Amino acid sequence: MTDKLFIGLMSGTSLDGVDVALVKFNNADVDEAHQPQVLHTHFLAYPPRIRAQILALQHPTENELESSSLLANALAKLYATAVNQLLSNANISSEAITAIGCHGQTIRHRPSFQDGIGFTLQIGNAALLSELTGITVVSDFRSRDIAAGGQGAPLVPAFHQAIFASKQLNRAIINIGGIANITYLANTGEILGFDSGPGNMLLDAWIKQHQNLDYDANGAWAATGVIIEPLLSSMLTEPYFALPPPKSTGRDLFNDTWLAQYLLNTHYRPQDVARTLVALTAHTIDEALRQNCNQKSGGIVNEVYLCGGGAHNNLLKAELQTLLGSTKVSTTDTLGIGIDWLEAIAFAWLAKQCLSGLTANLPAATGAAGARILGAIYQH
Repeated sequence: MTDKLFIGLMSGTSLDGVDVALVKFNNADVDEAHQPQVLHTHFLAYPPRIRAQILALQHPTENELESSSLLANALAKLYATAVNQLLSNANISSEAITAIGCHGQTIRHRPSFQDGIGFTLQIGNAALLSELTGITVVSDFRSRDIAAGGQGAPLVPAFHQAIFASKQLNRAIINIGGIANITYLANTGEILGFDSGPGNMLLDAWIKQHQNLDYDANGAWAATGVIIEPLLSSMLTEPYFALPPPKSTGRDLFNDTWLAQYLLNTHYRPQDVARTLVALTAHTIDEALRQNCNQKSGGIVNEVYLCGGGAHNNLLKAELQTLLGSTKVSTTDTLGIGIDWLEAIAFAWLAKQCLSGLTANLPAATGAAGARILGAIYQH
């Protein structure tokens, strides 16, 4: 069997755009000796109109069925443009690609909404994406796990385990996108994965409101403020933070309305609120590690590796290092996987697992009744 090429597409809760990765897998299972080879990457930003439409659909709106279907078509066209641009840059034809793994854009994520079996919705019209690219598309990775009683998230811990696990050290891989999620990889082989809480989404929304910027580069604006201790303490009382894993969350909980309830009748400086939101992300990650990971395997987390947009925020990284003390804090760049591309690479891997008939969820991370083959296939 020859090496196979897959494309991974990821557009997350940060709503900045779509990450695209062209990945080569050999015919052996992924492990330390057979890591995927990233051949090319590409990023295509969301136009402001698309981003506004996604945000509008985060809450019930009039005629939302039609709106979401039309937006799914628009996203498919955008995803196809991103894929075709990647292939053109790489000088590779679509016929050479085995499949695209497409996460889609999350509109709702309520895994335990009713009777313990809720729902999740990621849109992007995979059928149209296959038509526009001429490539098989695998999508809707979360639904099968939810049907099996799981959270449908996080899905990348199995991939993290395959490429990052160490037999000597206890590692935590922390993706800080809109939401922050943690994969704990014990040196015994034990694994845990869950969402710790908000990553960048609250700070992004706050700086958009007050500075008309999409994000706070390097935490520069937040660094001009000071932590509002009463505000931080109040936000930390959110019940989600105390829930044990498995658990997952998103904009359904952490949004402008959630933040506004803590700001009623206050007159805080905007930059101080921004600084406090950085502290919220750092403190909830630190507390999640202490409560859920340090007691595992009779040891502590030896190493923390960050990825996602938050890994670029020097203020956030410094705050985490202070809270974590002697624990090494670095980025996945040092492990050979770029911080901006890890999730796109993971969805290429998830597509490979699906087409190979291999399971890809980890019940220890999602809470599903068992391991399942994930994804719906739109064969070209």
